[in-house]
Amino acid sequence: MSKTTLKVNNNGSLRIEGDFEIVDKDGNAYDLGGRDVISLCRCGLSANKPFCDGSHRNHFEHDAIAFALPPKKV
Repeated sequence: MSKTTLKVNNNGSLRIEGDFEIVDKDGNAYDLGGRDVISLCRCGLSANKPFCDGSHRNHFEHDAIAFALPPKKV
């Protein structure tokens, strides 16, 4: 099984690569048509949510720079 990678793109989508499954709120799996790479919408403008259709172009700005979260609360 390959490692799953989720990449936060600058000014755009979340790109998922590897072995993964995407399910709706009821746990039903989306039919990904055999794809092992997809992009998810972050801007809310896609007509194909939860998948990205490129609608974010010129309407969404975010510099994707990694940072550390604060320690988990116990």
